Amino acid sequence: MSDFLFEGFNDVSAKQWKQKIQYDLKGLDYNETLVWQSAEGINVKPFYHADDFPQQFQSIPGQPKSWEIAQQVFIDDEVIANGIAVDSLNRGAQAIIFSADKEFDIETVFKNFPFKTASIYFNFSFLSEKFYRELIGFLSTKKATVFYNVDIIGKLSRSGNWFQNEKQDFEILNNIISENSSQNILSVDASGYQNAGANMVQQLAYALAHANEYLNRFGNNIEKLSFKLATGSNYFFEIAKIRALRKLYVVLAMEYGLNETCHILSIPTKRNKTLYDYNVNLLRSTTECMSAVLGGADAICNLAYDVLYHKSNEFGERIARNQLLILKHESYLDAVSNPSDGAYYIERLTDELAEKALQLFKEIEKSDGFLHQLKEGTIQKKIKESAEHQQHLFDTGKLKLLGTNYHPNKNDRMKDDLELFPFVKTNPVKTLIAPTVERRLSEKTEQDRLKTES
Repeated sequence: MSDFLFEGFNDVSAKQWKQKIQYDLKGLDYNETLVWQSAEGINVKPFYHADDFPQQFQSIPGQPKSWEIAQQVFIDDEVIANGIAVDSLNRGAQAIIFSADKEFDIETVFKNFPFKTASIYFNFSFLSEKFYRELIGFLSTKKATVFYNVDIIGKLSRSGNWFQNEKQDFEILNNIISENSSQNILSVDASGYQNAGANMVQQLAYALAHANEYLNRFGNNIEKLSFKLATGSNYFFEIAKIRALRKLYVVLAMEYGLNETCHILSIPTKRNKTLYDYNVNLLRSTTECMSAVLGGADAICNLAYDVLYHKSNEFGERIARNQLLILKHESYLDAVSNPSDGAYYIERLTDELAEKALQLFKEIEKSDGFLHQLKEGTIQKKIKESAEHQQHLFDTGKLKLLGTNYHPNKNDRMKDDLELFPFVKTNPVKTLIAPTVERRLSEKTEQDRLKTES
């Protein structure tokens, strides 16, 4: 843009802006009226200025030049899973996240799979050294881009139990990593912390401390670490959260002399998704995916609008994929790399989230590390406290979910549409530690409404 449009105006300092705002407030207190505090303890100002940044901005390390559209496929019947995966890739997906509860026939699942153009992610609820050897061997011959996403600590956090036991799980993981040091084996699944109610500083600190447990044990054999994040509805904060994680990981990786670039897979949170007025879930997931794009995620997998109450279906998955296709190809959100760089508000949020998370990370490490605090129940207690605060805000109407506790449609009926149980399931299995329980904000409200449906 030509300087001609601006050469007639003098620069205005941050101090001058604040003085003008104070004058227009007509005696009201600036801090009480216009500054608000987030759940993370960050004071958000009404404006940000170049004067707030004495040093030049530093680029966020490791941000991708582009991002991939990922889609989840559950492997129950191998032929069906293969058909869904190949069809999804033909319809615009660029990566497939394969989930499985048991071992499967590898060649059947990957029949006609375009290994050269599509990335592969795995999310297994089992740990088998023999099967991983077969899987890695097969995909290595195909020269596929694969993220195996093995996360035994994440399994402990979510379920309260190891796959087998601590000693055996770490031995299996050590064998897999030692034999395949050039592969992307390890992952930190931090999505469970967000879905259970952790605030953003906690999510970042726990993700970093979780990662540090692996780097302590396997640092010499780790090529690149992957993270899975859940993205919430606090738009600018979520952009900053992803950027802050990259900055924090650089600090950690440097201590071990490792590759400073991490890989980030982002998926919208379930915490704010609702059963009633379910079409609003489309709006929520769209802005959450936008946060992931602008924050610099490597791959984004959307949630179907009906994921809470319908089994996986072609229509819901197609709409979810199309949301990402629109963001990428019609909104041109892949046209610019690092689009948030230099935005004063986002830069400040990034720095403050990173600083607070680093302080919490140091406190965790002083207390014998993440795994120790998980076993003691400290991590679960802190997340529960944060979740209860959020729940109180929702219950009192200060945190609003459109169509649920804000402008609800009283004529909405859902009882006859439930294919899945949409609430927290109580599982009477003995656990070693208290699991991190993922819970949606609107569950009690929805349960009460279902009871009164005629």
